[in-house]
Amino acid sequence: MTKIIDGKKISQRLKDNLRIEIDEIKNTFKRVPGLAVVQVGDVTASSVYVKAKTKAAKEVGIIVFDHHLDASTTQSDLLHLINKLNKNEDVNGILVQLPLPKNINEQIILDSIHPNKDADGFHPLNVGKLSISKSNNENLLIPCTPLGCLIMLQNEGIVLSGKNAVIIGRSNIVGKPMAQLLIKESCTVTIAHSKTSNIENICKSADILVVAIGRPEVVKSNWVKDGAIIIDVGINRINDVENNKTKLVGDVMFDEVKNKVSAITPVPGGVGPMTIACLLKNTKTAFLNQNKI
Repeated sequence: MTKIIDGKKISQRLKDNLRIEIDEIKNTFKRVPGLAVVQVGDVTASSVYVKAKTKAAKEVGIIVFDHHLDASTTQSDLLHLINKLNKNEDVNGILVQLPLPKNINEQIILDSIHPNKDADGFHPLNVGKLSISKSNNENLLIPCTPLGCLIMLQNEGIVLSGKNAVIIGRSNIVGKPMAQLLIKESCTVTIAHSKTSNIENICKSADILVVAIGRPEVVKSNWVKDGAIIIDVGINRINDVENNKTKLVGDVMFDEVKNKVSAITPVPGGVGPMTIACLLKNTKTAFLNQNKI
């Protein structure tokens, strides 16, 4: 019987543990982690994400410093704010919600965040640390989505060592860091992407298939071997013609694939909640690192 990996339940357990740990930090050090959340403009999707992240942070006891800037904000103004946040000892983690307006270079902004306060794990220094570290347990600041994927696999008691893992997608946000995490778990890792030849056959070799290609329901049943484990990172809004509305789907054709695999994440309710929970985990890790705890 196929196991549906419940990201909501796993993320809630992670948040419950974080709440206990942050209470202990508060009682011991009379301080709690602080997270600065920076949003530029009023993109609806960004506002939804920021609201969810802010709510979750407050629920576990993290102080939130909210900075919602006008869409006309210049790159210089944003860099000035980040410099102030870098120097603010009450701020342990900094999150700049993407995408940014076109007049602002996202990479310059992400690089300007102090690596010790990089709650998203995107700074080049943290990327390098992830690449060269010997394990995934060294108080690293790791990109939240792949970290959430790894925690879900571990939560299900899946033995990763020796498994063939295929990742569809080579982004800096998911594909590349996911590969690094699985390599450190002693998986044999292949990264496939839009230019990969015979991608279906490569995917069929996977014991673990992580799909982050950003195309709705592209992975069909004939891409997947019996008993594989599927982590579907994709989230796509498509027209639901039958019900005359839109719906969210992943990069995997869930209904077609679910009876062939041993475990699969749903969309929604799979990877998404884990991403937010791991942002909070990174903020706590940043606090501990900065205070040498």
